[in-house]
Amino acid sequence: MAYTNIDDPSAYFHTQLYTGNGSTQNITNNANAGNFKPDYIWTKARGDNGGHTNQDSNRGAGKQFYPNLTYQEENVQGVSAFLTNGFSLGSNGTSNANNITHVAWQWKCNGGTTASNSDGTITSTVQANTTAGFSIITYTGTGSVGTIGHGLGVAPKMLIVKNRTTALDWAIYHKDLTDDGYVVAFNNTDAQADSGTNRWNHTAPTSSVIHIGAGQQTNQNTNNMVCYAFAPIQGYSKFGKYVGNGNANGPFIYTGFKPAFLIVKNITNSGYDWAMTDNKRSPINEVDKYLWPNSTGYEYSGSGINLDMDYLSNGIKLRTSRSETNHNGATFIYMAFAENPFVTSTGTPATAR
Repeated sequence: MAYTNIDDPSAYFHTQLYTGNGSTQNITNNANAGNFKPDYIWTKARGDNGGHTNQDSNRGAGKQFYPNLTYQEENVQGVSAFLTNGFSLGSNGTSNANNITHVAWQWKCNGGTTASNSDGTITSTVQANTTAGFSIITYTGTGSVGTIGHGLGVAPKMLIVKNRTTALDWAIYHKDLTDDGYVVAFNNTDAQADSGTNRWNHTAPTSSVIHIGAGQQTNQNTNNMVCYAFAPIQGYSKFGKYVGNGNANGPFIYTGFKPAFLIVKNITNSGYDWAMTDNKRSPINEVDKYLWPNSTGYEYSGSGINLDMDYLSNGIKLRTSRSETNHNGATFIYMAFAENPFVTSTGTPATAR
């Protein structure tokens, strides 16, 4: 039976739904333990074609990225403060459009407390939460092959890197890409690509450092960079892969927990969107409300696009033949976070939805 050291995942990950007011407002998390102070916030308008936004407490409030775009970091009135039980919003329409429904996915790291890390050849500034397997890393590129410390104590299995200074593609590493030199990007629908030594120097992360190449996306000389590093925690998070069967009776993906959040990408075939689901926008099965990290598109419903899946007590069952999540013979990578572990540390099983 599965076990976990995190009996209440809402202490570290939370999805909050809210309605924008076009002015300023505080968003209070309504989870059990999810009234934590978030350190990484990803927002998206559900009822409008506004972009995705990313903010984190390493870089500070008001400094924003857009996963669907290549833009460099911008100073805008988006998330204006990280609160003890949520966050404040400014008037920026991307994250606070008036009378528009929005969603905010939030991760807790270390409350904004950072430390200098010299484990790598490039000194990094790290905020790490080893319990949740998550760290936020900022550093300055050198233009030469090097390493940066991540502070997790175990090897991360997924990395999300963005050049803060120059408008360039996102760079995403996942342990189940074909090789340690391969990359995908939130801002496009491309299949995985071999970046040579440019992104990760064809070397997997270790328990102390992340290897980066000389490429602009991860290490452009004198440019400021940010990296979100994730290590799997049993019963709380998983970063894996599956192969599609092109059938409405799709594969079952074992996670070891009842999911709260999922991002999926077809890495074999180009031209297919990323897909993003959660348990707040779809509180009962089938899970049928989708957003796309690469797109500004409105929230889509399974009634119109049929990308349905079930969130189960121990994983995910696909119920679609669509190529975004179940193309026959294609390999898909995913990142998933838990609502409840399949079995708690005291032996309590998760209940079905």
